[in-house]
Amino acid sequence: MGAGLMLQPAGLLALERIGCRVGVEALGSRITRFRGWTAPDWRQLVEVDYGALRGGLYGLGIHRASLFAVLLQAAQRRGIVFETATEIADVVQLAGGRVRPVAQDGRALPAVDLVIDASGVNSRLRRLTGAVAAPSPYRYGAIWASLPNTDFAGDILVQRYVAARHMVGVLPVGHLPSNETSLVTLFWSLKPQDHGALLAGGFEAWRNRVSDIWPDAAGLLANISDFTPFALARYAQFTLRNPFAAGVVFIGDAAHSTSPQLGAGVTMAMLDAAALTDALQRSFDLPAAQRTYADARARHIRFYQMMSRILTPLFQSDARLLADLRDIAMPMIDHMPWLQRRMFETFAGLGTGLFTAARPEKLAG
Repeated sequence: MGAGLMLQPAGLLALERIGCRVGVEALGSRITRFRGWTAPDWRQLVEVDYGALRGGLYGLGIHRASLFAVLLQAAQRRGIVFETATEIADVVQLAGGRVRPVAQDGRALPAVDLVIDASGVNSRLRRLTGAVAAPSPYRYGAIWASLPNTDFAGDILVQRYVAARHMVGVLPVGHLPSNETSLVTLFWSLKPQDHGALLAGGFEAWRNRVSDIWPDAAGLLANISDFTPFALARYAQFTLRNPFAAGVVFIGDAAHSTSPQLGAGVTMAMLDAAALTDALQRSFDLPAAQRTYADARARHIRFYQMMSRILTPLFQSDARLLADLRDIAMPMIDHMPWLQRRMFETFAGLGTGLFTAARPEKLAG
């Protein structure tokens, strides 16, 4: 289950640290370029070429199930014990600094030194940090489905835009471990409150809308008769000021969530895990390790939270003026080498500030 994900170069290096890069690359699709076009005039708005960044960098489109399968196999090889069908609802402090996870049904689990919360945007433990503000929802989300590829290039993420109201995207995601069929993830942006009206209007009407914007993308829907393969995704933005509490640390979307506009979410989670590993190995006690982890990730996370907040309305909003400004400004970047490079670095997950970037090996530890 799950949509296509985009692994950026530093995320691939983090996976290499735990022996998982070969596995994910065998299942995913190597992404060398990202292209965005306006519709219906078919003007190229943006093109990102990983080849312009030194070091032979590239991204990887992969199905969530494929990524999880590789991680599961790695954990099983290490003899890690799994407690399945168990939702952790609380953590109780014990004498001596250890903590005891408590399941939703009240069952106490064995005491541990540290609980790592990787449960995503709906984390039940985030309240332990003292955070009281709810995540701020984006007005736009998307419907998506992973479908058999027709004739899309396997190394290019492509998007089409109608102002900022509609966006159709196709991301090659390789294949599942149990099936050699080449897949792409198709996504269509919309407001979550409009999802009901979309369903009520019927699949055929929506497929015709997709065809008007992008006939090739509509070809992916030729053998589908209803919305059954499609899921609705909602997006929200928040960042924990301190991604830890006594005996608990938060990584990935449990610590910081945003829109997927920059394709950085899964890579940020991998880098969180790598930074936490390094902090635990190098610090003299657990509270110091938690602070070291938070400090190591703060700048990178802050930059991508800011850029997502700025860029998302340019591609998913009702603001026609913003879309017009985007259509004027973005093609100009191609004539400004320094700015173009910054755009490439930002899309590749390497940005650390408006004027700074880091090599992927530094980000991955």
